Amino acid sequence: MYESIVLPEELLKVIGSETKDFAVKAGRAHSLKTSLFMILFGAFWLFFSMIFVLAFIGPLFKGKEVEFLANDVPTVAGPGNLGPLVIPGLILGLFVFIGLVLLGIGLRLLFKKGGYFVGTPERLINYYNGSYRSIDWEQFSGDIQVSGNSDRGNITLGMRTGRMVSSKNGGDRYVADEISMNNILNVNEIEQICRKRIKENDPTPPANQNHFSKPKNW
Repeated sequence: MYESIVLPEELLKVIGSETKDFAVKAGRAHSLKTSLFMILFGAFWLFFSMIFVLAFIGPLFKGKEVEFLANDVPTVAGPGNLGPLVIPGLILGLFVFIGLVLLGIGLRLLFKKGGYFVGTPERLINYYNGSYRSIDWEQFSGDIQVSGNSDRGNITLGMRTGRMVSSKNGGDRYVADEISMNNILNVNEIEQICRKRIKENDPTPPANQNHFSKPKNW
């Protein structure tokens, strides 16, 4: 499963003498769903920001005056009196800038490569652009999400670590950390290997079901 992939020399040094269960090169660092959501959200934000910008300063391009309230005081600005537009213009410009940043982040998420993932009996290694992260299998909870088809897809591994986040309803909820391998080959086979290694390295002692000990002198 890994013989056809040429791994970087730095990664081979990290692996050392460990046995490779699998080695894949992720097509993306983030899921397509996450990337498209950020792109659409950024485009939506930018679109409505531009509507307000054009509605506010559009008349200036036609040589007309603009009337608005500044501190609840009616104010008029025009081609020969742009001073009152400085603060409103900065505020509108900030909204446009935020939209451009969100759109840029979405595009970066879409095209960022995911690097290499190598599984060994002891750990999962993620190598990207000269740096790597090594995670022991015991750090994963066993919650695995798979999407795509039998040939190419995504695997998300839930971890035992996480954080508390506040919801709009007022309550807090626990969100587990995740490691994602996106747009990879042989997704079903790799999911089975990951599940096997997580179970083998599970630090939680098995629960004794229907345990019955006989009393002395039974």
